[in-house]
Amino acid sequence: MPVESVFPRLEALLPHVQKPIQYVGGELNSTVKDWDSCDVRWALMYPDAYEVGLPNQGVMILYEVLNERDGVLAERTYSVWPDLEALMRQHGVPQFTVDAHRPVGAFDAFGVSFSTELGYTNLLAALDLAGIPLRAADRGPDDPIVIAGGHAAFNPEPIADFLDCAVVGDGEQAVLEITEVIRAFKAEGRPGGREELLLRLARTGGVYVPRFYDVEYLPDGRIGRVVPNRSGVPWRVAKHTVMDLDQWPYPKKPLVPLAETVHERMSVEIFRGCTRGCRFCQAGMITRPVRERSITGIGEMVDRGLKATGFEEVGLLSLSSADHSEIADITRGLADRYEDDKIGLSLPSTRVDAFNIDLANELTRNGRRSGLTFAPEGGSERIRRVINKMVSEEDLIRTVATAYGNGWRQVKLYFMCGLPTETDEDVLQIAEMAKKVIAKGREVSGRSDIRCTVSIGGFVPKPHTPFQWAPQLGAEETDARLEKLRDAIRADRRYGRSIGFRYHDGKPGIVEGLLSRGDRRLGRVIQAVYDSGGRFDGWREHFSFDRWMECAERVLADEVVDVAWYTTRERGYEEVLPWDHLDSGLDKDWLWEDWQDALEEVEVEDCRWTPCFDCGVCPQFDTWPQLSPTAGKSLLSLTLINTGREGK
Repeated sequence: MPVESVFPRLEALLPHVQKPIQYVGGELNSTVKDWDSCDVRWALMYPDAYEVGLPNQGVMILYEVLNERDGVLAERTYSVWPDLEALMRQHGVPQFTVDAHRPVGAFDAFGVSFSTELGYTNLLAALDLAGIPLRAADRGPDDPIVIAGGHAAFNPEPIADFLDCAVVGDGEQAVLEITEVIRAFKAEGRPGGREELLLRLARTGGVYVPRFYDVEYLPDGRIGRVVPNRSGVPWRVAKHTVMDLDQWPYPKKPLVPLAETVHERMSVEIFRGCTRGCRFCQAGMITRPVRERSITGIGEMVDRGLKATGFEEVGLLSLSSADHSEIADITRGLADRYEDDKIGLSLPSTRVDAFNIDLANELTRNGRRSGLTFAPEGGSERIRRVINKMVSEEDLIRTVATAYGNGWRQVKLYFMCGLPTETDEDVLQIAEMAKKVIAKGREVSGRSDIRCTVSIGGFVPKPHTPFQWAPQLGAEETDARLEKLRDAIRADRRYGRSIGFRYHDGKPGIVEGLLSRGDRRLGRVIQAVYDSGGRFDGWREHFSFDRWMECAERVLADEVVDVAWYTTRERGYEEVLPWDHLDSGLDKDWLWEDWQDALEEVEVEDCRWTPCFDCGVCPQFDTWPQLSPTAGKSLLSLTLINTGREGK
């Protein structure tokens, strides 16, 4: 049946909301395909506001991968702000895509990418606005298949009631495989209805369908086992891994936003995975093995992306971009190629031990010299051994001395509070480190306008990491520890005014911790929070800790578990964890051994340059950390340098 645009009804509401431009669509490089010419149709969502969601690389890549295929259509949708949500409910306007303003409920598949668990209430808002029943069990044959992806999908159990499926790992090949299953099912006349389609997806081995697994609980609240309840459904669901990034050079034509977004740049992912072994880092663990994009592949993506967008900055993205085996050649080659066009380069947070002044100078040659960000993560040498962040204070001081001595005036240091085995003294060492940074900066630069910003985030234990068994520090304890640190910085008259201090209180971290290691019993809590007005929990102005705690206490009153059971309780080796039936490639025994090493303050080397530590990933994928296959080649075979900016 024809699917009409809701824009005529939406347009009348836009003068009454903030930032209406984010809802109108029509961005450069966006795609609108004919509905009737396609037999499989996807709505893709990043469950946050447009300004956060549009630059998301995961959604942007899948959007392009799907739309390149004949007969497949993909459109984007984002969370609407509360002002528009109220008007949409009042006037009967459903959740819509920004590309053609089609109702989300009309699509075959509704894919939602979660980078954080704090987007769960936004998922419920989108489902509700779309007219899709919140609970998967209540959906009919005409409702879209709701599929979760992203890092938070590695433990989808808290939202299992609301999902039809979850996909763990890389999405490029996964969405195409799912598309073919849907296409065949529809071509056959939808035999067996929704249940049969989900069963076909589950039997691929790479799609997790929660309804096909029963969870059994022990009297003390722990999980007894998770068992399939259909034949042919795997006991463990495997993650998807794209092994050759050069075969997937997406996005080829990045979207250019109409409204201001959190990142105003063209980004290229230069490698996936990380073997540094930071024990707190879920992203580094679940994205193994390391797979580098070739230097020629990077060059071609940058060249094509700049021509397609007109951006004036290129972000070289990965979990640890300075670790690319050819990062020096990449940055020098790009800076040379775009010197006349003044195209700036940027890296995410730079590792102290990977920074050098040559790299920094290449990054700033064509752009402005802004502040540098380093992430020691822990304040003391001891706690850095616990988390396997092998950066000494001497390394940090030497690095910042190099930066300040070469013209930088601002350095930002990122730390975490609440790490396993942490004491007040470990955190107070952050103040001492910041003072030494300022002192060294004044010494080598001969200037007094040196600045250092200390930014503190609360530690949240994550699934599929060595710290998945660790207790989380309570909100009050976190706040008390951070107050002591703040006082220690402010009390120093010589350095205190040169040190900025930014921190988040411990309350959002407790909610994130509740959801990150939770199980299906939390679905009722999430819905209760949503029903009582919870939205945009990742935004300080919308987040309500009291609402989450009140709902959890009320909903879990008849259970043997509570918020503390999920957050501040340490787990044992024998406990079945809610995500154990989802295979990230990591051996659980290896994770446990690394947890014991953490407690004993034993560091582990980066396995890219040392013998294998048997984490389990490489044998499973029949691979080894993949370094760039183009060592020694030039960045680009192209001779053109101009990016199409004549007259700009």
